[in-house]
Amino acid sequence: MNLIKITVPLLFMLILTSCAELQQVVNQLPSGQVSSAEIAAGLKQALEFGVNEGVDLLHAENGYFKDEAVKILLPEELKKVDASLRKIGLSSLADEGLKILNRAAEDAVVEAKPIFIKAIKEFTFDDANRILTAQNNLEATQYLQGKTALALQASFAPKIDASLSRVGADRIWAEIIGKYNSIPLVKPVNPNLTNYVTEQAISGLFVKVGDKEKEIRNSVGARTTALLQKVFALQ
Repeated sequence: MNLIKITVPLLFMLILTSCAELQQVVNQLPSGQVSSAEIAAGLKQALEFGVNEGVDLLHAENGYFKDEAVKILLPEELKKVDASLRKIGLSSLADEGLKILNRAAEDAVVEAKPIFIKAIKEFTFDDANRILTAQNNLEATQYLQGKTALALQASFAPKIDASLSRVGADRIWAEIIGKYNSIPLVKPVNPNLTNYVTEQAISGLFVKVGDKEKEIRNSVGARTTALLQKVFALQ
């Protein structure tokens, strides 16, 4: 029997069974075609593909800035700064300020890879069971988010801070804030750009990892290895 021809009742069992029951069903598949180790390995591979593709896309020039799904916009307190600068003829400076925040995220996002890989290596069969049988197309991404959120925040913040300096964002935003704060009657602002860009950069990265997970779950053509084809046929 080909895995593609697994019956509807068996699929229903895969969704409802516990970890032990799922393993029992897997063991009964023809010729022992999918082992528990393969299920875990297949999901690890899917996550690794998502991480590598997401990081590579976002690390490229305009990876954040030209992608509306992840583009870093201004926080509320800086929107009034932006509007005020445009009113006094400084639109080009305002435009550059927005672009340079995204440049900092593009520069720093490569720091995510080792953190993600460490979390993926800790993947267990219990994790695999829950993720594979979930009806949520983002279950693997959410697993990764839960495992890495604190580490990403701790690692990204200093890298974002360094990236803001490296791409010139600190200088440009010092000029922007200085010009805004010199406008008569405005309330001075002093935003924490490092924290804001860090949060937005991480959020955008998980969008990309999630896009890859959904693609692998929903499109046979996206399962580009024999392992992915074998494991995701079970869902």
